[in-house]
Amino acid sequence: MNTNTNPAAASASSSRDNPCYGSDPTAATLNVFTDDERSYQLPYAQFVYSETTPNSALEKDADAPPEKLLIVFAVAKVTVLGRGLKSLERMIQKYELKFVKSAGRRYAAVFNAHVAVVSISFTKELQ
Repeated sequence: MNTNTNPAAASASSSRDNPCYGSDPTAATLNVFTDDERSYQLPYAQFVYSETTPNSALEKDADAPPEKLLIVFAVAKVTVLGRGLKSLERMIQKYELKFVKSAGRRYAAVFNAHVAVVSISFTKELQ
């Protein structure tokens, strides 16, 4: 049973309270809140790599989020679509990204980084 709760809603006027992600220099795991309303704790000890690329969906849909961040762990791949994702990548580099989740489009104009979509796929069968 999933007992994790979503992070508290933030004020759109404060750039340090971005509802899409949070940082903590003592984080041992990345809490991934997927768009299907599930949350997963992925340990940084299993972090393999991350990659930021342009979102190929832009070729077909001009309104698609412009960037794609792939975060690869030993047992899962997390895909994040949005804008300004380099700031998340820098936090991952230091193992400081505490959580990531999507937020409504209204936040896209307010914050330097906006997460539009978060999904996860497991690379190994969990037993």
